[in-house]
Amino acid sequence: MFKESFNNLKSTRMLVLLALFIALKIVVGYIRIPVADNLNIYFTFIVTAIECTIFGYGPSMISGAASDILGYIVNPYPPFFPGYALSNVIAAAIYSAWFYKRKIRLANIIGAKTMINYIVNVGIGSLWSAMLYSKGFIYYASTSLIKNTILLPIEIIILYSVFKMIIPILQNRNLIDRK
Repeated sequence: MFKESFNNLKSTRMLVLLALFIALKIVVGYIRIPVADNLNIYFTFIVTAIECTIFGYGPSMISGAASDILGYIVNPYPPFFPGYALSNVIAAAIYSAWFYKRKIRLANIIGAKTMINYIVNVGIGSLWSAMLYSKGFIYYASTSLIKNTILLPIEIIILYSVFKMIIPILQNRNLIDRK
């Protein structure tokens, strides 16, 4: 499936669509709700999940890194750290594993969001914050764990609702298989 996902990059239409997803993630990345020290609520997960459903592993992972790097170029604050680009790549791989060429069910959404919230956001994100800022890993992990646990059911409901609306549109546009 990894190799197959790269076939999406052979079409000009799909390349343009991938570029639009990168731009959309950068723009949506500006929409945030601050919660605590270095802890915000973002909505890019919606765009990333849809992108991974359409493109799969390779293109979405490239897009994850590109959107982080280009987002920093557009707005160079906070300081650039490649670990966050790596987190985007890992999140794209997880979403792709659960959504690409699969029927989107509630169980898929729960699995994907649970893995991303706890492995990427709490685990890896706390490590990056501890490396960059003055407080330790336990501080960032504990605040991130609380935030991600509270947000998990909300994000699952949001993704489920968005997929319910957008799957028929993606199928009609032949962007995903009609399963």
